Amino acid sequence: MNQDQPGGEQQNNKPPELKPGTVRKLVIGVAAVILLIYIGTSSFYTVQEQERAAILTFGKYTQETSAGLHFKWPYPIQDVRIVPAELTQKITIGYRQNGNQMMPVEDEAMMITGDENIVSADAVVTWKIENIRNYLHNIHNPEQFLRNSASASIRSVIGSQKLDYAITDGKTAIQDEVRKRLIDLQKKYETGILIIDLKFQDIEPPSGEVEEAFRAVTNAREEKNTKINNAKKYENDRIPKARGEAQALIEQAEAEKKSRILNAEGDVAKFNAIYSEYAKSPGVTQDRLVLETLEKIMPNAQIFITNSGSDTVNYLPLNELLNKRSGSDAATSPQAPPQQPPADVNAQQEKQGDDAR
Repeated sequence: MNQDQPGGEQQNNKPPELKPGTVRKLVIGVAAVILLIYIGTSSFYTVQEQERAAILTFGKYTQETSAGLHFKWPYPIQDVRIVPAELTQKITIGYRQNGNQMMPVEDEAMMITGDENIVSADAVVTWKIENIRNYLHNIHNPEQFLRNSASASIRSVIGSQKLDYAITDGKTAIQDEVRKRLIDLQKKYETGILIIDLKFQDIEPPSGEVEEAFRAVTNAREEKNTKINNAKKYENDRIPKARGEAQALIEQAEAEKKSRILNAEGDVAKFNAIYSEYAKSPGVTQDRLVLETLEKIMPNAQIFITNSGSDTVNYLPLNELLNKRSGSDAATSPQAPPQQPPADVNAQQEKQGDDAR
């Protein structure tokens, strides 16, 4: 009986046998759960604000999606490639920047100029993704391709220029030409990369005595340009003033000319008027002119009209008569204008004047 007990216990510890249908259902259920989890995780994807996604259906580009939560068919039906298409990126040529430290890369920076001198050129290229399809399919390593094409563009332009021109006045012109060639390369190979800008950090000779010599040349040229600019500034200041002064003198001369012409014309008109009156009665006009001239020459002279045709001197006290008459008129009517002497008195004075002559 003791031998039977262990055997009985072993029979009771055996796991229950499952039916073939139950095992199949369990396997199918687990596979379905795994499939659902896989579909759920691979069918939904999220695109950030500065990104865009390219949808590949059986490996072929079909569409693009922007920021947000999106659905796609699970892999291998559809696949998604997310790229920072809305982000502006930068690469450096001739150096690498690690935080605040700049490490030169001489293989990229050193290049030969057109006059067989060595120059060191550092540049920064600003770019972004313009066409996702070309960016993903036409180039294998976009950043390396962009670095190589930028370095080739810089070498081709600087290699056709002289060192003195490259490190002084020609920096801006060389920079524009390099940017143009780099853009043409991206269009030629359809890389999908948009070149926003390219700027040189430095274009200078290698360090040492050569650098010091060219720095002295550069300083002298800058001093020359400064003096030229100062001279142009003085020229621009003096020439307008001189032109203004010349114009003022011309206008003053024109005004003087017109004034003298008008005065001369007035004198001519006055002379013609006098002459026309003189032609009518030459004697009266001549006497009047003589009297007016005498009044101007001797304004305070006393006038006596005499008759020398007799033995006694007869004279007419003209000044006393005029003074008395003007005094009486002023006393009676201060505001009244002076009146002319009577016609008979004038006639008598003229007759006495003729007799005196």
